[in-house]
Amino acid sequence: MADTLYSQLCSYGNLYLAFKNARKGKTLKPYVVEFDHKFKDNLLQLRTELLFHSYKPRPLQTFILRDPKTRKISKSHFRDRVVHHALCNIIAPIFEKDFVYDSYANRVGKGTFKAIERFEYFQRQVSKNFSQNSFVLKADVRKYFDNVNHEILLSVVKKKVNDPNILWLIKVILSNHKTEEKGKGMPLGNLTSQFFANVFLNELDHFVKDQLRAKHYIRYVDDFVILDKSPIILQQYMKEIDFFLRNSLKLELHPEKSKIMFMSRGTEFLGMRIFLHHKLIQEKNLRKFFRKLQLLTFQYDEGKANYDKIYDSLEGWNAYAMNADMFKLKKKIMQSIEEKFAREISTKEVNRLTRKMRKKKK
Repeated sequence: MADTLYSQLCSYGNLYLAFKNARKGKTLKPYVVEFDHKFKDNLLQLRTELLFHSYKPRPLQTFILRDPKTRKISKSHFRDRVVHHALCNIIAPIFEKDFVYDSYANRVGKGTFKAIERFEYFQRQVSKNFSQNSFVLKADVRKYFDNVNHEILLSVVKKKVNDPNILWLIKVILSNHKTEEKGKGMPLGNLTSQFFANVFLNELDHFVKDQLRAKHYIRYVDDFVILDKSPIILQQYMKEIDFFLRNSLKLELHPEKSKIMFMSRGTEFLGMRIFLHHKLIQEKNLRKFFRKLQLLTFQYDEGKANYDKIYDSLEGWNAYAMNADMFKLKKKIMQSIEEKFAREISTKEVNRLTRKMRKKKK
């Protein structure tokens, strides 16, 4: 086979890399252990299916997550996740070059914290170091993942990738998600869904940056903000964005969650309420954390969860909470945790201590 994008995707080296990426953090999961037991055979089988176009993904496993809003999460079979990684390994670098700087979801070197930092930087710029009244257009796309149009998405992909075999595989992955309206929607939980979410709304990013010339724009998946000193300009932006979404992408702004606000009153963005001089974790996110911690503690007391699981959850939350100005609350939480688990030590802590001891010996 000629050295096409698809031949690169199907190469054993790429499939092996995809397998390693797919199993990160999940090496002890039974389905990973099972695949890993005969990983060479499994990868060669996948390669054959992809090369001969006989590959068919397994049905998605769907469950409901309430955190606090209700969301339907669809989980792919592990072998299909390997294919998703294999696809993204090959085509993601092509699209990455065209993504705007201020798109922050699911990209290396970006993420929630960077988006919040950028928001604070824009705050200072627009308000002239908080000396002038300024405004924020806070918006999101209504039922974004449910309404992504496959035909339009494929036309967007074709601008950068026109390998017919790659397009065939993308169609196969998209069609595995069964929806009420055929040809629409992507499942929450898939790597490919996260990636194509960026590819699709990159069209919006370029419209906002290149056509509207909005300087202070940040997007994280389907949530975005634009900061400006004029509410009239923001109102015009909102109208033109909604028109663009409806006519070019068959999407629309959420009518209740898209609004213009005084910057000084605080902006709810990515789980934080960001004010001019401080930021707080939103109440709903605090409630979610306490519910999860309570559940994990109950499971620990019942012998159904070990301390490693609790430590991992706390470590993730603490990294997020460090971005908020809530020192007293964080101190109170950590004190109660230390009292409850005073005699426990996590595997991560043991590994850190071991590495330190080895360095000292050297």
